[in-house]
Amino acid sequence: MEIEVSADDVLSGWLRYLSARRAAPPAKRAAIYERALRALPGSYKLWHAYLTELGDAARALPVTHAAHAGLDAAFERALAAGMSRMPRVWHMYASSLLHQRLLTRARRVLDRALRSLPVTQHHRVWPLHLRLASLPDCPAPTALRVHGRHLQFNPDHAEQFIAFLVSAGRWRDAAHHLAAAIDDEGFVFVKGTTKRQLLLDLCGLLAQHSEDVAGMPVDAILRGSFRKFPEEAGVLWTCLASHYARRGLHGKARDMFEEATTTATTVKDFRMVFDAYLHFEHAMAAAELELGQADTVDIQDCWLADRESTDLAMARLERLLERRPELLNSVLLTQNPHDVQAWHERAKIFHKDPARHAATYVEAVKAVDPAKATGKPPHTLWLALASMYEDRGTVDCARDVLHRATQANFTAAEHLAAVYCEWAHMELRHQDPDRAIDLIRRATTPPSTEAMTRAAAAGGEDVRAKLHRCLKLWLVYLDLMTTHGSLESTCAVYDKMHDLGVVTPLLVLDHATLLEQHGRFEDAFRVYERGVRSFKHPHADAIWEAYLTKSVQRHGRSRPERVRDLFQAAALQAPPERKKAVYLRYARFEEDFGLASRAMKVYEEAAGAVPAGDRLGVYGVYVARATELYGLLKARDVYGQAIVGGGLPDEGARAMCVGFADIEIGLGEVARTRALYAYAAAFTDPGVCHDFWKRWNDFEVRHGDEGTFREMLRAKRTMAAVARDGAGARCATGTGGGMVEQGLRRCAGQRLDGARQSKRIRLV
Repeated sequence: MEIEVSADDVLSGWLRYLSARRAAPPAKRAAIYERALRALPGSYKLWHAYLTELGDAARALPVTHAAHAGLDAAFERALAAGMSRMPRVWHMYASSLLHQRLLTRARRVLDRALRSLPVTQHHRVWPLHLRLASLPDCPAPTALRVHGRHLQFNPDHAEQFIAFLVSAGRWRDAAHHLAAAIDDEGFVFVKGTTKRQLLLDLCGLLAQHSEDVAGMPVDAILRGSFRKFPEEAGVLWTCLASHYARRGLHGKARDMFEEATTTATTVKDFRMVFDAYLHFEHAMAAAELELGQADTVDIQDCWLADRESTDLAMARLERLLERRPELLNSVLLTQNPHDVQAWHERAKIFHKDPARHAATYVEAVKAVDPAKATGKPPHTLWLALASMYEDRGTVDCARDVLHRATQANFTAAEHLAAVYCEWAHMELRHQDPDRAIDLIRRATTPPSTEAMTRAAAAGGEDVRAKLHRCLKLWLVYLDLMTTHGSLESTCAVYDKMHDLGVVTPLLVLDHATLLEQHGRFEDAFRVYERGVRSFKHPHADAIWEAYLTKSVQRHGRSRPERVRDLFQAAALQAPPERKKAVYLRYARFEEDFGLASRAMKVYEEAAGAVPAGDRLGVYGVYVARATELYGLLKARDVYGQAIVGGGLPDEGARAMCVGFADIEIGLGEVARTRALYAYAAAFTDPGVCHDFWKRWNDFEVRHGDEGTFREMLRAKRTMAAVARDGAGARCATGTGGGMVEQGLRRCAGQRLDGARQSKRIRLV
């Protein structure tokens, strides 16, 4: 039977044969490969293995050796045998030629590879193309053509191509491709380079290599970038001006700097451009100085070169420095035209130029919207303009400015009021008080109902509707009336302020004082009365103080009942923290102009009306005055009232007990004193109030016996135990009223019995 042998079987046999003769000499193995390829000329495995062995053997030899020529011939035979569709073979062939530095042959082989291989496999060939273009021996046109062709097939190569152009010194081509990449919206940043960085690179090329890029539309390229990169405006302007300066077009460069400084929108861009502009002018001035100091100067050549004189260059430099505040202020106003402070600073720049000074303020009042004003209130612009006219003697112009200011759409009534006040002060400075009074009177007149209706229909309340409630206007009105008016007219202004509710406590006092100075005391009291009704604590305290003082001085002796009613009203309206002072003053009045019994009633009423924290102080005064006026019997009653029903806290009740005990000790009432100490001990912790227990201890040492001292110690231990257990210290509600009542009754009985038996103690 016939045995059919396939090509794979033949290939396997040759491969096994080559493997068995692995140790054979290269020439023998080459002969075997040649025999195998004659049998299988289209076998990729055989050609690849054959070319690999030849390449490895030739790589160790000099490039001039004949082995390299044989290798190249083998590659050509392989391609002719059908290996032209194998990218690996082309790659090996081109690599071998590059190793031999046969650049022209390598380029032609790579071109043949691109023509032979499908497009989908070109990416395996282009790296060798780029490697060829990067070799030092590669001619620049060839490298440029290789990169250009690669860029057509692979747009992602743009960054690498631009880097190659820069390294090769092809500045114009690099600038052209950079501009194209910046304009291309679909440009892909393979290496992470941003368009901003590309723009900065382009600016550097245009500025540093202006001669090499001559003929390119540099102006159009950079101006077109302003819209895409407004944040880089300073860099772009500086680059454009530097480009013209390096080309020797100094006038054009100066025009670019001027345009940049006048159109800058941020302080950052302005500073960058201005610094470059200043450096440019300084360099121009330095060049002129060097030219003027030269030994021999060709005047005609200098004229033909269009060089500026030294004086003109220095003048330009000085003028630029002088203009810096103005230019910087223009930038600030470009950012925010409603910055009132910036407008004031701009006017200060032109203070030596009256025309521009006035024009600046006129422009400011037109440009600033009061609703958007920042920095300072917008009315200060109008006032500054009017003040400028007044200083120059044109008062009518100042009046016209202030009149137009009153028609401006201010957002706050205080701004409009400031305009009227300044207008009135200007009239006073020019000795026309009647016009000032009439002006303020019209400003403080409430608007009519029709005007209010029209303002509401227009979309809200106008500030002119609030003008009549501005306190600043009324204060100026009062000053005018006080200085140039009558008493009646001044009081009428005060009354209007009361009616509108814009009066202050200080103005109430001023009004009353004015009436008192003219002997109209009853009218002054009516003003006080109206003031205390209009204000509450703490604003009414000063009015009450003056009202009570004047009433006591005027009616203390003649009409005490009227003053008494006033004190009662003051005590009733006084806040808790003021009641003590009012009641004590009321009691002092009763002592000075009334009866002592009335004073005691006032003290008693005060003790119940003041807050708990002030009661001890009231009782202290009450006891002192009762002792002085009625003696110790009345003082005992006050002490009893304070301890039993005074509502004092523990500390206050204890203090009253100690004071009461001191009086009884002075009178020799030992039993009463001991009863008071025993009562106070019921709510006194020995661990806290050491002074109290020391007082009781000293008392028992001087006046007691062994039994009473033992009782004191027992009470002290009991209260210490109670404090440790956390139980309440008092035996009853309040301050232990039941216990103290019984104790005081018992002490009172002892005191009376002792008085009957002995007359040794005289009660005062």
